Amino acid sequence: MTEAEKAGGAPSKWVFTFGDGRADGSVEDKDLLGGKGAYLAEMSRIGLPVPPGFTISSEVCAVYYELGRKLPDELKPMVDAALDAVGQIAGARFGDVDDPLLVSVRSGSRASMPGMMDTVLNLGLNDQTVEGLARRTADRRFAYDTYRRFIQMYADVVLGIDHGLFEEILENYKNLKGFELDPELAADDWAEIVTRYKAVVERELERPFPQDLHEQLWGAIAAVFGSWQNARAIAYRRLHDIPDDWGTAVTIQTMVFGNRGNNSATGVVFTRNPSTGANELYGEFLLNAQGEDVVAGLRTPQPLTEADSGASGNGKQSFEALLPEAFAELKRSCAALEKRFRDIQDIEFTVQEGKLFMLQTRAGKRSTQAALKIAVDMADEGLISREEAVLSLNANQLDQLLHPTLDPKAEMTVLAKGLPASPGAASGELVFAADEAVHLKAQGHTVILARVETSPEDVQGMHAAVGILTTRGGMTEPRRRRRPRMGRPCVVGAAAVHIDPEREILEAAGMQLRKGDIVTIDGSTGKIMKGRVTMREPDLSPDFTTLMGWADGFRRLRIRANADTPDDARQARAFGAEGIGLCRTEHMFFEESRILAMREMILAENSEGRRKALAKLLSSQRQDFIELFEIMAGLPVTIRLLDPPLHEFLPHGEDTIAAVADAMGVSLTHLKRRIAVLSEFNPMLGQRGARLLVSYPEIVEMQARAIFEAAIETGKALHDRVTPEIMVPLVSVKAELDIVKERIAATARAVEKERETSVAFQVGTMVELPRACLMAGEIGRSAEFFSFGTNDLTQTTFGLSRDDAGRFLSEYADKGIIPHDPFVTLDEAVGELMQIAVERGRATHPDLKIGLCGEHGGDPDTVNFCEKIALTYVSCSPYRVPVARLAAAQATLKNAALTDN
Repeated sequence: MTEAEKAGGAPSKWVFTFGDGRADGSVEDKDLLGGKGAYLAEMSRIGLPVPPGFTISSEVCAVYYELGRKLPDELKPMVDAALDAVGQIAGARFGDVDDPLLVSVRSGSRASMPGMMDTVLNLGLNDQTVEGLARRTADRRFAYDTYRRFIQMYADVVLGIDHGLFEEILENYKNLKGFELDPELAADDWAEIVTRYKAVVERELERPFPQDLHEQLWGAIAAVFGSWQNARAIAYRRLHDIPDDWGTAVTIQTMVFGNRGNNSATGVVFTRNPSTGANELYGEFLLNAQGEDVVAGLRTPQPLTEADSGASGNGKQSFEALLPEAFAELKRSCAALEKRFRDIQDIEFTVQEGKLFMLQTRAGKRSTQAALKIAVDMADEGLISREEAVLSLNANQLDQLLHPTLDPKAEMTVLAKGLPASPGAASGELVFAADEAVHLKAQGHTVILARVETSPEDVQGMHAAVGILTTRGGMTEPRRRRRPRMGRPCVVGAAAVHIDPEREILEAAGMQLRKGDIVTIDGSTGKIMKGRVTMREPDLSPDFTTLMGWADGFRRLRIRANADTPDDARQARAFGAEGIGLCRTEHMFFEESRILAMREMILAENSEGRRKALAKLLSSQRQDFIELFEIMAGLPVTIRLLDPPLHEFLPHGEDTIAAVADAMGVSLTHLKRRIAVLSEFNPMLGQRGARLLVSYPEIVEMQARAIFEAAIETGKALHDRVTPEIMVPLVSVKAELDIVKERIAATARAVEKERETSVAFQVGTMVELPRACLMAGEIGRSAEFFSFGTNDLTQTTFGLSRDDAGRFLSEYADKGIIPHDPFVTLDEAVGELMQIAVERGRATHPDLKIGLCGEHGGDPDTVNFCEKIALTYVSCSPYRVPVARLAAAQATLKNAALTDN
């Protein structure tokens, strides 16, 4: 049995050659050949000038690690055969002292990982072949310059010697000779540098630099496979959700040289402008240089086109002017690649003595605005279909267009990082008290409210602030969920920040900031920065409108918004929401003008006293609903009845409790006793939601009455019937829903009698407990709709608090215990519970309307899952509505393709 067979990977075909218009593989073999190898094969197949080479498949990477970082013996004859084939095409031979073949050895995963893994260039040189290269090129200086580049790179990547040692030798030599730039060194200088470089290797390793070319090659191949597990590659995979078991391919390719004189060059070109999306070549080049010279930044690149040369005004000649024939061929090649891959391409090229070579192509990175323009333009040009245009975008990227964002070029001093709770960026004066935020806003100031944690008393200040920062995530869940709905950037759980509210000081990164100092927060990344950072305002282009219109035509899922206020509702409509999927009513009771009546209701000793207090809230609650119904103009509005436990509405802190007792005209002792009675060890799982509504039916009656009266009044104004959807939260037993539903129906009958008109409404439940999912068939007999509350469903499935989970979830993700944050992307177990609920609910109620209203509703992966299990709609933050619209269209198209296949 061979080594590979022992490792479970017996070879079939591990090496794929390309060049001279032919290739063993194609772009369809990306999983085996990686992006680099697959695209090189495809470029060769369509007749573009590609230096010949071969790719060792990613299957060998797996075997390499299974053998304990050892290459299988079976690979050697395959590589030797491929080297011979490449040499025949290139007209040179690996190891030939008179006509040596030089190659590059590069990594290539199926997902682009730029700069994360290792590369070796100019391999194939030793003390004999360097002289052969000098004779063949008639350029001894070029040959020894190439040899010293190879030694330095090989020693760093393969032998593990610090590249700084070689840089030091070169700098010292130039200083000794009075040289400033590398081109000033002559052939003998480079030969001396080579001698000194080899001496460093022998000193560091106690053995000479390898002269056996095959030893060099196998060392480089092993090093590139080994770089799959280097620290930066692992970190990059974590950030970009790239699986560890994909591995990398290795591509060995004939070297071509852009440093062979003034008719040689190296450069990069995008087939369209990656910043604006304009249909024009965009790039830069260096004359008489190798690619690594561009990276080193020692010379300023020159513009690619005459148009760019004129626009830059720096007087540098363009590639188009200096090498017109090569430019014309490059332009044709760019057009051919766009036509073949039907996407913007990022291309590396080299011109060697007037002849163009294409070294690499890949899908070009682009700004979100450019991505929209490119997708729409390519569809209009007939290059791609509208379906492909919609699928070409990353739905999450749209978020960058909808909020003010930090200018990526801006200087910033990052103090700390917390949890990103609500997207967008904001700068303002630092304040530590809610009433101070309200006061300063009234004077025209913009403020950032910084708190250890927020409480009901902070609501007005949170509305007044342009951004919110907390050092703890330890608020109860219902309050935490309100912050993103305010449409303000928010960073929470910033444990590295210390806030002293008494002294009005914020400390982080060894700095002290005081009230009035300017800070900037980024609710998309969690960053907290000192001072004001330049921002970019959102700008929705006609391309955005066009593409979103196409997306709406393809999607099946309806998209609603979570909206608690008229501002939320208007923003939701502006972003294309098709209704409100969740209106939380509790925030309405926290406003200063209402919380006193709410507290009176809580302190009341009997039902009559509670009704009397709630009557004070009826008018304002009714007006809240009228505004929402008017803005939504006949679109569905789902209103969730009161959810949080009652103690949330009571004051905290001695001074606040005393002030509230005085305002209410009750004794401090009585208020404290009531607070103690209502306090709970675990309020998230205590008397809230349906449990609260069963115990306090007066709340149901007041809220239902406000909803029905608002629906009747709005219906008359709109000359159309308004049909509210009333949602009962935290139901786990059908009887809970039945009791609350009957109370709602009784209130409806009373209102109909008083107003002498009928009201249309639906009653459903928020499915947010595992038991509710398992009992969905039973509950579905009473419910007219389900809406998954995935925030609480995730908490109760995992048995963890979202506010506390931030302390360890990132560590769990880093250690591979969980693949992602389950509060951002739906967990598979939570999804399975949802699927059970859908199946059982529709088994007893076939036309049951089912939605999702947790914050997962704006996550594209979650939206895709909702399409698969045939939900009716998803509901998300107003600012995530465009993301959800696009994600829903992509989900429809992807699932249709899977069904067809």
